Amino acid sequence: MLDPLNAFIEMAPTEITAETSKLSGALFGTTLAVKDIFDVKGTRTGCGNPQILQQAKPATSNAYVVQSLLDNGADYIGKTLTDELAFSLMGQNSHYPFPINPAAPDRVTGGSSCGSVAAVAGNLADIALGSDTGGSIRAPASFCGIVGLRTTHGRISLEGSMSLAPSLDTAGWFAKDISLYEKVGDVILNSDSHKGNLTDLIYSPELDTLMLGEEEKSAYKKMLADVAPHFGSLSPAPKPNASFDDLYICFRQIQGAEAWKVHGEWISSGERNLGPGVKDRFEYGAQITPDMVATQTQLRDQFRYQLADMLGENKILVLPTVPGAAPKADLDFASLQSYREQALRLLLWSGLSGFPQITLPLGTVHNAPFGISLLGPKGSDKALIKLAKTIISHA
Repeated sequence: MLDPLNAFIEMAPTEITAETSKLSGALFGTTLAVKDIFDVKGTRTGCGNPQILQQAKPATSNAYVVQSLLDNGADYIGKTLTDELAFSLMGQNSHYPFPINPAAPDRVTGGSSCGSVAAVAGNLADIALGSDTGGSIRAPASFCGIVGLRTTHGRISLEGSMSLAPSLDTAGWFAKDISLYEKVGDVILNSDSHKGNLTDLIYSPELDTLMLGEEEKSAYKKMLADVAPHFGSLSPAPKPNASFDDLYICFRQIQGAEAWKVHGEWISSGERNLGPGVKDRFEYGAQITPDMVATQTQLRDQFRYQLADMLGENKILVLPTVPGAAPKADLDFASLQSYREQALRLLLWSGLSGFPQITLPLGTVHNAPFGISLLGPKGSDKALIKLAKTIISHA
């Protein structure tokens, strides 16, 4: 198979497909691409870093979530590119050709699940596995105009995958068709632990100010008009006790400290040639002290309790997935970093709380995709997918 989008780092040999796929199951006849942080039996997991790829031994088994999809009939077709050590949001790994955004070729795909989103958005795969620590399912999905769910933290086993920040890491997937997206959810998600009916919508006026400009606000208003009629009410949410800047620092310090704990020994044991941004973030994490982590963990717990109380049993928070369309791929590094920092202030609500969030491809701005998100209570993942299916079918 040709790869005009730079989505894959390795295509599957025929024997892997023959050994692991089954000719039955809910996903029979679909093709599966896998982000290169998940183990696939007989292949090396490179995590977006050439040195790790070179040093790795072929996996002796499939990651749990990979095996689940194969057991249900999906055919594995290859490993997709990830941002280096999954520690970026733009999809520009300095060691590899950048994946191309099929919906807006002059703009980034988003990362770190950059190859997976390009493969699905560009019709190279029906399903693609990804992960979301800081936004790596939701942002790429919004940028490329497809559905993307950040699952409830801990709901999908990450056995057999690379960790970045364990208290934030989640597994996720891409699919263009919402019915197929729902099928995948039925395969890899157990029953929702949340049993309430999600009937009411809340919004944060403060979050809405994080969009880039008036055109983005206008596009978001149109998307909200498609979403709101599916709920009984729409009302403003109370402001969190912590400022957005405080929450951003909280997220960065927890993520940075955990990432350094996981990868710091390897990084500091030799010259790793980490790419720009990635190197800086690991160096930042190395400076985070246990006392700083303890302080930020307390703030995260307070935020989680407040958001849970805000949502209750029947509410969903609606918000822009990201500040606007994907940044132009040729933007300078500083501009991309500025966009990333603004996007994280939107994306961290799900990350810090551990609650699920789904982005719906309902809008465009500047002739590029722009998504709207629904953030629900802990354990409401499948209910969010079902709501997304209803909303998309009526949009």
